[in-house]
Amino acid sequence: MGQVFCCIQVDQSKVAMTEKFGRFNDVLEPGCHCLPWIFGYKVAGHLSLRVQKLDVRCETKTKDNVFVTVIASVQYRAILKKAVDAFYKLSNTREQIQAYVFDVIRSSVPKMNLDEFFEQKNDVARAVEEELEKVMTNYGFEIVQTLIVDIEPVETVKRAMNEINAVMRNWRGSLVYYVYIWIAH
Repeated sequence: MGQVFCCIQVDQSKVAMTEKFGRFNDVLEPGCHCLPWIFGYKVAGHLSLRVQKLDVRCETKTKDNVFVTVIASVQYRAILKKAVDAFYKLSNTREQIQAYVFDVIRSSVPKMNLDEFFEQKNDVARAVEEELEKVMTNYGFEIVQTLIVDIEPVETVKRAMNEINAVMRNWRGSLVYYVYIWIAH
């Protein structure tokens, strides 16, 4: 019904891109707008301004040759003042972000041992966020936050680490017991 009367509605937290005979014309903010299609105007599409989340699974190898799957969570949103860039410059924002996340993780993690990576995961997340912010701002997007939410070593490595920790706990427990007996006598 809206197009019959040349009226369109743009929902809250979205903007609409209008074109006149196929060429960009205007960014319409939320509300009701008159768009006379008879004169060649049309809505090219809508762009959400809400924060969006992308989880990226990336397999890489650490300095001590342990394969890990890193799960990074990137929160991003389109910038209203750069809505035209966000709509027209990238055809697939999620794939672009994923490619940069892969690049930074695969260049950072191989420089660290597994234990160092667990300790410095926030530094890796910060490096990913800084790189994404530099690049994605040119495309009209803001990176809100980047987190390394999980580091999953290969199952055999997990088992081996658990066994080492169990042996160390038993050894410390035995040592404390023998020291206690020695002091008591």
